Amino acid sequence: MTYQTLFTILTHGPDALRGLEGAISMARAMDAHLDVLVVGVETVPGGYAYAELNAAIVQASMQACIDQAEKLKADAQAQIDRAGLTRACVTATVCPAGMLISTVRRFARFSDLAVQPSPYSEAAGVDEPRIIETALFEAHIPVLVLPDQQDTWHAPRRVAVAWNEGDEALRAVRHALPLIAAADTTYLSIIDPPQHGPDRSDPGGLLAQFLARHGARCEVDVMARSLPRISDHLIRAVTDRDIDLLVMGAYGRARWSEAMFGGATRDMLNQTPVPLLMAH
Repeated sequence: MTYQTLFTILTHGPDALRGLEGAISMARAMDAHLDVLVVGVETVPGGYAYAELNAAIVQASMQACIDQAEKLKADAQAQIDRAGLTRACVTATVCPAGMLISTVRRFARFSDLAVQPSPYSEAAGVDEPRIIETALFEAHIPVLVLPDQQDTWHAPRRVAVAWNEGDEALRAVRHALPLIAAADTTYLSIIDPPQHGPDRSDPGGLLAQFLARHGARCEVDVMARSLPRISDHLIRAVTDRDIDLLVMGAYGRARWSEAMFGGATRDMLNQTPVPLLMAH
């Protein structure tokens, strides 16, 4: 099992091309095809608001959006050409803000993995969090989030899995199998496992067995809950173990709950110091 088609989405923002170099580097390293979607999001309000707007204003806004998308497409193609990546395709499209989700879903769902930059950094565009959530919830593909400081992809030698027995975490592990099997060591990071659960005598044992049959070399890393947030434990484990890739399930709680009250997914998207592979 390998990743044959990688996918990345570019939209307008302070640094619209910032995640492209990492996607190019990963496609080259894996000999995979890279699909790049440039989305121009048209923000003139629709519906009944059109009756109050001059048609020339609407047309001018749409044309400006088309021009920006075409320029970003040309810039992305030029960067791909400079990198010498031949197995790549850049597509530009324009859609109203309300159709961004359906547009991204249409193009993303036939990919093996979406590669995106951190959606909450200072250089991120306003639509980037929604793009990642669309890939996870609507296109049903895993997402690899690259920190802003990482432009070059290296095959991870030390992988950590944030394991909580959840369906999201197991789905993320399945999608990460090509990377986990090739790594030197995979740590199953388990934070405060339940004392009365069915796996209380061997936390992570069944997952370790599953991964071992795929050729992975696993160590179970059980941690007591001593820090305020789950993300604090994960970041400390990543730092202490010199981890190259963190694998975790995304949004085990509802998105609105994490948006209002916080959660491990939102925290890690904000703070991850290493590439983060997520699935829902």
